[in-house]
Amino acid sequence: MRYGLSGGWEWDYGGRAMKRRDFIRSAIIGSGIVMNQSSFAQQAASESRAGDVNRKRVPSFELDEVMIGELQSGMAKGKWSAVSLTKKYLTRIQMIDRRGPKLNAVIELNPEALAIASALDKERKSKGPRGPLHGIPVLIKDNIDTHDKMMTTAGSLALAGSIAPKDAFMVQKLREAGAVILGKTNLSEWANFRSSHATSGWSGRGGLTLCPYALDRNPSGSSSGSGVAVAANLCAVAVGTETDGSVLSPASYNGLVGIKPTVGLISRCGIIPIAHSQDTAGPMARTVTDAAILLGCLAGPDNCDAATAESAGKVQTDYTQFLKRDGLRGARIGVARKFFGILDEADKLMEGAIAEMKALGAVIVDPADLPTHGQYGEAETEVLLYEFKNDLNAYLANRGANAPVHSLKEIIEFNERNKAKEMPYFGQDLFLKAEAKGPLTEKAYRDALEKNLRLTREEGIDAVMKKHRLDAIVAPTTGPTQLTDLVWGDRDTGGSTTPPAVAGYPSITVPAGQVAGLPVGISFFGKAWSEPKLIELAFAFEQSTKHRRAPKFLRTVDI
Repeated sequence: MRYGLSGGWEWDYGGRAMKRRDFIRSAIIGSGIVMNQSSFAQQAASESRAGDVNRKRVPSFELDEVMIGELQSGMAKGKWSAVSLTKKYLTRIQMIDRRGPKLNAVIELNPEALAIASALDKERKSKGPRGPLHGIPVLIKDNIDTHDKMMTTAGSLALAGSIAPKDAFMVQKLREAGAVILGKTNLSEWANFRSSHATSGWSGRGGLTLCPYALDRNPSGSSSGSGVAVAANLCAVAVGTETDGSVLSPASYNGLVGIKPTVGLISRCGIIPIAHSQDTAGPMARTVTDAAILLGCLAGPDNCDAATAESAGKVQTDYTQFLKRDGLRGARIGVARKFFGILDEADKLMEGAIAEMKALGAVIVDPADLPTHGQYGEAETEVLLYEFKNDLNAYLANRGANAPVHSLKEIIEFNERNKAKEMPYFGQDLFLKAEAKGPLTEKAYRDALEKNLRLTREEGIDAVMKKHRLDAIVAPTTGPTQLTDLVWGDRDTGGSTTPPAVAGYPSITVPAGQVAGLPVGISFFGKAWSEPKLIELAFAFEQSTKHRRAPKFLRTVDI
């Protein structure tokens, strides 16, 4: 599985914890059968098995692959309005998310979306647009608070019916930027931190999200719905959250650009947490340009989140200034070879990507492996368990009296009372381990946190970048997606999300090609607050290669 806000646990068939690199490679791709599914999943699987669901059944869409700049230009010329765009995306959601092929990416629609769009159209006529997001339909993950007519539940029935007492800070910023919040996306329940045998993309409230490239494949998580929604053109852009891999991995699986920023660049206030040392929100988009636009609207200091104070003097309001086609010329790029070797076909894509960077003028340092590779997995787990209990209990205390549950202990008890709906496929062993932890003053926690930061920062990413004078490190984000399996749970497809996640450093994934029609991403990661440089490098690579391909909604693929 990937930790949801995601990533770092793999298990063998006997239930013993395994390290990522020790996982049996023959079980990585093609291991799993969709079975014992919820009524939603059964219906979707039955429909898809009747024959390939492709563009003959999913008609072309006027806004397919249309970027934010094109949408703004169209509104400026009167071709579209915020209302017409909102209606088009709502129709698209009803057509392919609610009906065939029933992707199940959107967990709830905003009943006020059209009214918001109408008000923004009037404002555009009287005052002009606020900025690049004015009137742009956006979806956000269902662990991000909105104080409106939508719930915030992290996909759990334990919070069903509960409205957050106020908007998350980043939601305030989206509203101020003029975005139309279309609705909320499904996710791996509790951001994939409930069970070590979980299946990404499933939640008790939302059911199972399907991958639009092959409906029997997993969309990854925990930002499953956000990734699928953007890939399938259900919105212009979306917001995901990550603790370890939950923006980057679903972006890679779904052929997207995902940005996992430095912890503290975007406020976490009003986001259901896993761990404050690693949690962050991040943009998910079809292009680096759109991801950069969204990042500029989300980033900024917040008095509610002390970590954002460190962004002073480093945060940008406009990351599009770093979109340079020649951004790789003269850049020193290190290759983290120890993240290769999961699948030969994926490695071939990476070799092609490295060759392309070299052709674009980059200086390739190969290998440039982290000296502490693989040495902090247990420490990361320890930190996440401690912080999850502490941070979630604090968050629930702030939800107030309208929240049905007020602590991790009460959620555990709720799940036990509602096993049939909440635990039909996997349990809550991570919840139980977290509940058993003590306060953050305990030595075990402090030692694990110190080890995490030392091994991933000064002795890890910082060390290798200083040694080789690097601008960034590259590695495969993940391999191609695996078959969805509700019995055994997620399978490891490799990936490089953990070092920057544990360090709290930025990483960007960009499409690098496809294996049998399934997308694979390449990640650029580096030191804290290096988003401008990473965007520059990622944009130059994207513009030269243009590997993004829209999904075909196939029943399955041969691999």
